[in-house]
Amino acid sequence: MAEQHQILDPIIPIDDLSSKRSLRDLPWWLVAILLIAVYAFYVMTSNENYNEAFIFIKSGFIITVKTTLISFSIAILFGLFAGLGRISKNLVINNLARLYVELIRGIPILVLIFFIALVGVPVLVDGLNNFGFWLYDRGIGILGKLFTAITNQDISMNARAIISLAVTYGAYLAEIFRAGIQSIVKGQTEAARSLGMSYAQAMRYVILPQAIRNVLPALGNDFVAMVKDSSLVSVLAVRDITQVARLYAGSTFRFRESYVTLAVMYLTVTVLLSILVQFVERRLKTHD
Repeated sequence: MAEQHQILDPIIPIDDLSSKRSLRDLPWWLVAILLIAVYAFYVMTSNENYNEAFIFIKSGFIITVKTTLISFSIAILFGLFAGLGRISKNLVINNLARLYVELIRGIPILVLIFFIALVGVPVLVDGLNNFGFWLYDRGIGILGKLFTAITNQDISMNARAIISLAVTYGAYLAEIFRAGIQSIVKGQTEAARSLGMSYAQAMRYVILPQAIRNVLPALGNDFVAMVKDSSLVSVLAVRDITQVARLYAGSTFRFRESYVTLAVMYLTVTVLLSILVQFVERRLKTHD
C-alpha cells in the first residue's frame, strides 16, 4: 500500500489574525496626515518665522468660518427650494429650477464669484432703486425712499462673497435634495395622502424628514468643499485666511512660511470635518 502523506495547513493563532486585520484596516492615510499636521504645528511653534506667519494669518480665520457658515445656511435654503422645483409637476417652476441649476453648474465658481459680486449685485441694486421710484409714483413714499436710498457701497464685499457662494452652492445642493426626495418610495406619499394630508403636508411631515436624513452625509461633504472653496473669495479682497496670507507674503516676501502655514490650516480643518462627516455617516448606518 502506497504511503499516504497528509498535508496539514499551518494553524494561525486567532490573536495574530485579529492583529493583522486591525493593521490592515488602520487608516494609514489619516495617520500620515496627522503626523504631517503635528510636525507642521511643531515647526510653527518652534520656528520664529513660521510662528509669526501663523499669528498673522490666523486673524482671518473668523472671517473664513463666518463666510462659510452663513453661505452654506443660505445655500441650503436655495438648494431645498430648487430641489423641490426640480420635482414639481408645474411646468414653469420645474423649468425655472432646471434653468438655475444648469446655468450655475455650467460656469466655473471663480467666474461666478466675479459675476455675481461685480455684475449681479449692482444690477439688483438698480432694480431695487427702480422699484423704489415706482413706489414713489404710487404714493408709497416711505418704502420708496427706503429702496431708492440703497447704493452699491452699502453692500460690502463680504456680503457679496457670501451671496456668491450661497447662489453657487445652492445649485449643487439642489441636485442632492432632488435625489434624496426621489429616493423615498412613492408609497410614503400615497400613505400620507390616504391619511388626508395635502401634498405640501406630506412633503413637510413625511418625505422631507426622511430625505434630509438620507442626504446628510452628502451635505456634510459639500460643506467641507465649501470650506476649501471659500478661499476663492480672496479675489474680492475679503480678508479671509487666504487673503491675509497673500498680504503677509507680499509684505515680508516669506512665501514659504506663508503658504505652508495656510495649507496646513486648511488641511487640518478639512480633515477634522471629514472625520466628523464619516462619524455621522457611520452612526446613521448603525441606526439603520
